[in-house]
Amino acid sequence: MHLAYPAVLSALLFAIGVYGLLARRNAILILMSVELMLNAVNLNLVAFDVWLSTTLRDTLHGGQALTLFTIALAAAEIGIGLAIVLLVHRNRGSSDIDRLRDTAETDDDEAAAAEAALADDEAGTAIPYDSPAKKAEAAR
Repeated sequence: MHLAYPAVLSALLFAIGVYGLLARRNAILILMSVELMLNAVNLNLVAFDVWLSTTLRDTLHGGQALTLFTIALAAAEIGIGLAIVLLVHRNRGSSDIDRLRDTAETDDDEAAAAEAALADDEAGTAIPYDSPAKKAEAAR
């Protein structure tokens, strides 16, 4: 088997995965692109392992063992990633990456209110917060 065929296919899959990672806005499609890149790496590992076993008479098959480790890592990554995406979609109503970044930024009004609260706290004119535990003690 020629080593060039799987190497070119692996490079093509990895390039498609990088394009999907950079161009997509949906978190699910970004996770799929990462999976595509990991599969390209797996293909490369197995191809080079087969090539080394035929040329150097290597019987350890380290590339295939590393491929199994990468598959387990990819399964864990997709499980955690999907859980995070579902939680974000449930809370925000969208899994669009741009909308998630926009919600993390504060507006000017909120920033001004936070600065005013900080100035009141430093001046000692802020109204103290009574916790529910303090209110329960006062009621006894």
